[in-house]
Amino acid sequence: MISRRDYLKLCVATGVALGTKSVPSLAANADKQLALITRAIPASGQRLPAVGLGSSATFAEVAGSEDVAAVREVLQALIAHGGRVFDTAPSYGASEAVAGRVAAELGITDQVFWATKLNVAGWGGGRADPAAARAQLETSFQRLGKPVLDLIQVHNLGDVPTQLGLLKELRADGRVRYIGVTTTFPRQYAELEQILAREPVNFIGIDYAIDNRTMEERILPLAQDRGVGVLVYAPFGRTRLWERVRGHAVPEWAAEFDAHSWAQFFLKFVLSHPAVTVATPATSKARHMIDNLGGALGVLPDADMRRRMIALVEDL
Repeated sequence: MISRRDYLKLCVATGVALGTKSVPSLAANADKQLALITRAIPASGQRLPAVGLGSSATFAEVAGSEDVAAVREVLQALIAHGGRVFDTAPSYGASEAVAGRVAAELGITDQVFWATKLNVAGWGGGRADPAAARAQLETSFQRLGKPVLDLIQVHNLGDVPTQLGLLKELRADGRVRYIGVTTTFPRQYAELEQILAREPVNFIGIDYAIDNRTMEERILPLAQDRGVGVLVYAPFGRTRLWERVRGHAVPEWAAEFDAHSWAQFFLKFVLSHPAVTVATPATSKARHMIDNLGGALGVLPDADMRRRMIALVEDL
């Protein structure tokens, strides 16, 4: 656990803007202990911190520029402040390679829950060459420096019969612990639902945010019923939600569920759905990583509070 006082000190030390009008009210409760929110992987019961780190977008940009200092700082912040899950993909530029190398230099390779992806078919419905897919997988193992990876998913439903078949082989051989599929494209949601209903996947990776709740209708309930873990990408709507709240302060009542920044507000909404295992927003800045991890501290909003949160965002 971390006390609210210590958390506030961390935020100040790293330059995190809490975006709240009510700092004195936080100070009044500064010694309240904030428990780290973890979620169990349905397939095994293994518990993971509910906020991790994605490596698309700005992370991929700094990795591609070989800005190793920024990558080092954000990975250090992930581990030092209670996170574990790092989500990447070969298609995220240099992210996979640079993160694997930096983690090895820091000596944290074994502390990270490595989630990567497979897709040599492309996103247009092409067929995957099995030899090329196997080569991509071996490259991921080499980059991340582990003989057994935690999670590999078929990226954006690329030739699922071929590529998920290869992942099943890896899981049977003990080279990967969990397998799954991902998509953030609405046109693929129906296919995702079909795969989730029939395939023995351990995880799915999806887009879900307070202003993007389509997954609540069928996919998230089905994942719960099937005992499948859920990684949430784009919990901030990429940049969409930041534009929406620009110039607006976080409401004082958000402190009731220990949210003191917009990042924590958005993350706690996502995590309050019981089907969600981990949210993995991408960032290349340590101060944002620490702020994001604050979304996995304390309590989560209940159903009434979720409705209040939605109404607030819809009115902005």
